[in-house]
Formats: sequence, structure tokens, C-alpha cells
Amino acid sequence: MSKFSDDKMKEVEAIIARYPEGKQKSALIPLLHLAQQEFGGWLSAETMDYVASILSIEPIEVYEVATFYSMYNLQPVGQYVFEVCHTGPCMLKGSDNIIKYIKDKLNIGVGETTSDGLFTLKTVECLGACGYAPMMQLGKHYREHLSEEKVDQIIAECRTKN
Repeated sequence: MSKFSDDKMKEVEAIIARYPEGKQKSALIPLLHLAQQEFGGWLSAETMDYVASILSIEPIEVYEVATFYSMYNLQPVGQYVFEVCHTGPCMLKGSDNIIKYIKDKLNIGVGETTSDGLFTLKTVECLGACGYAPMMQLGKHYREHLSEEKVDQIIAECRTKN
């Protein structure tokens, strides 16, 4: 079982200390971010159970949060995760075409990763950038007003970083 290093455990304790006594569950979201970052970019059931044990909460309480938010990966993902918004405004501006284009271009389905481990395609609910539709999140950055040409540029950009 993976465990936080001593240095990371100090960071975990500092995060928990931000919250009042008995309210350690409030640290769940930042601890899930830290766990995902530390343990391979995704949250296994084992990792979520570990976080639950640190916070002295039930594992189901961790699963509820981790499955609700699209920022948590519940299976291994590629180095670059294309999180394409597929709600109303983005769909009206062609996000379904962008999703299909990415699927065809990378030869993967939604929720799948390319064989080289570089790209994962996810569809997500509203990312709050409706005025820039269609759009996706790539890491911490939004990529907006997507077109097939822009998708090609993004893929090329990611490939050159490796």
C-alpha cells in the first residue's frame, strides 16, 4: 500500500490543522488532490481508503467526493488529460464534433488513454467558460474556442514537450 512520505505527511498534517477540532473531514478535497498528485495521477480504492483512515472518516465519504468531481481520476490516465465540456452551451457550439474529432484523431474513446500513455479523453460537466465554447481543460489551463485545427495544435504541443 502506498503511503505519504514523511515530508508529505507533514504537509497533510498542516492541511488538517487548518480546520477546527472535529472538522478534519473539511481537509478531504485538498488531501485528495495531494494523494492524486503523489500516487500516479489517479485515486485507487486503496488510496481513497488510506485518505479516509488519515481523516478518521468512512471510506464511502471519500468515494462520494471523489466520484462527484471531475478533477479526480478514478483510473490511470495519460500524461495529458483532455477534459472536454459537453454541456449545453459547449454542445451548441460544437463540443460533440470536437469530442468525435479527438476520438478519431487519437483512436481512443471517452475515458480511454492512448497506447503510448500520453493522452486521455474525458467529458466533463460545465467548466464555467460558456462564453468561450467549445472548450476543454488541459491540466490547470483552459483551451477555448476549439476547432479541429486548434486540437491539432494542442496535440502537437503536448507531443513536443516529451
